[in-house]
Amino acid sequence: MIDPHAPAPPGAPPPWGAPAPLPVRPGTGRFLVLACVFVCAACGLVYELELVALASYLIGDSVTQASVVLSVMVFAMGVGSLAAKRLRWHAAAGFGAVEAALALIGGCSALALYAVFAWTGGWGGLWSAGPRCLLVAFSLAIGLLIGAEVPLLMELIQRIRRQDAGGAVADLFAADYVGALVGGLAFPFLLLPFLGQLTGTLLTGTVNVVAGGALVLGLFRRDLSRRARWTLLVANVTVLGVLASAAAHVDDFERAARHAVYGDDVRVALQTDVQEVVLTGGTHGRPLDLFLDGRLRVGGRDERRYHEALVHPAMSGPHARVLILGGGDGMAAREVLRHPGVDRVDVVELDAGLVRLARQDPALSALNGHVYDDPHVQVTTADAFCWLRRTAPRAAYDVVIADLPDPGITASTKLYSEEFYGLARRVLAPGGRLVVHAGPVRARPRDFWTVAATLRAAGLATSPYRVLGRDPGFTAGPDRSAGESRAPHDWGFILAGEASRGPRLRLSADGPRLHTLTGRDLRADALETPPTRLPASTLVDPRY
Repeated sequence: MIDPHAPAPPGAPPPWGAPAPLPVRPGTGRFLVLACVFVCAACGLVYELELVALASYLIGDSVTQASVVLSVMVFAMGVGSLAAKRLRWHAAAGFGAVEAALALIGGCSALALYAVFAWTGGWGGLWSAGPRCLLVAFSLAIGLLIGAEVPLLMELIQRIRRQDAGGAVADLFAADYVGALVGGLAFPFLLLPFLGQLTGTLLTGTVNVVAGGALVLGLFRRDLSRRARWTLLVANVTVLGVLASAAAHVDDFERAARHAVYGDDVRVALQTDVQEVVLTGGTHGRPLDLFLDGRLRVGGRDERRYHEALVHPAMSGPHARVLILGGGDGMAAREVLRHPGVDRVDVVELDAGLVRLARQDPALSALNGHVYDDPHVQVTTADAFCWLRRTAPRAAYDVVIADLPDPGITASTKLYSEEFYGLARRVLAPGGRLVVHAGPVRARPRDFWTVAATLRAAGLATSPYRVLGRDPGFTAGPDRSAGESRAPHDWGFILAGEASRGPRLRLSADGPRLHTLTGRDLRADALETPPTRLPASTLVDPRY
């Protein structure tokens, strides 16, 4: 509870007592305290961003995870600030203990979250929410410790030289907010690309414990008893040892965790500028599976069923110029080039690393038929939405194929919006067709029919259909913690055009002989739009 305070009587001594005996001049001491505030604020924000990023990757739905982490952490900071009032009379020792605990918990949080997801994520039952519960626990613990920092630092800075409360708060918060800015920029531009989430967080914990320990043991050591100094020193060295040991074995940990998630057949694992790409199998007769950010994108046993259903119904009609949005693995382009009369295929893919892997990896390039060596195929590295905005309306395509991640994944929500389909409609030639992968019908019917409603809102007539596939045992959609029971057993597609009625679902008479799809199957897979009308999804009002 917040304690009521009465004004101090005139001439009363300040609550922080006599000035601290410092080994440096007061001005230098204040500078060192503010520098520690700066460093600790940067570390705190890195912990916060790391929890958001890792939770979005491991659990899914980055908006929800960010909201949970931020709200719980801010609440916990308030509680931590109140709790720290009891440590004011031992501010130096309390601050040293808080920083050691924060460095240990924050520095190891990414490892713990990843370990729980990797080794227990498939247990199901009551533990299916294990990663989410651990996320909340870390957010609460880190928030409590960060919240305790400011009251203790306020006591320490006033121990150096008494200052009016407003001026002290202004100095303290200025250093805190500037540090938060540096930490917020360092995470995406330095730590994540050069060190990765696990090593970057461990390094942040190391910086945190060194800064806190150096301030207390160096500047305020005379405020501590001999026993307190040795206890704090041993605690800091122990935390440094734990973080250093974890950093030394982080590569082995990542390999073991990756095998726990993907199986023992991991052949390629790389972090591109956009996402994590993992290839399993593809040698000695084993099917090749492609995972993007932990979600199954290409399943070797069923990829022909998916890509034939995506591409060939749209190719029934003029198809000289084809645009593929996404599809950097090359499978959709492979199916397009099986049709005679294709003059040009433009592939717009955000991830240049995925395209490079599809060119160079022997198994993946063999599976896509070495499509990127074909002179008809032109690749552009760009965000599909931005590329469509820049493309002049005169760039007319007979077929546009949206081979994109499932709706509901926050990063792809704009690619299933009314604005996006309006832009795609601009580049359609008269009589052109647009086909959209709209996620599983059985597992997430609302998302699927929202895509159909959004296409209609953009002025396109729709013909929805689906094809059945084997259960991959691995989630492809937005929720990675749902377990196998929610893994999609089908794929939903929507063929759209500018005519008054949806394009006819059929296969080209002079097209290639398909392995998994027939005209009869396609007609049987057609879906009727349910009578309930769902609202369209837009950029400002996403519905997935």
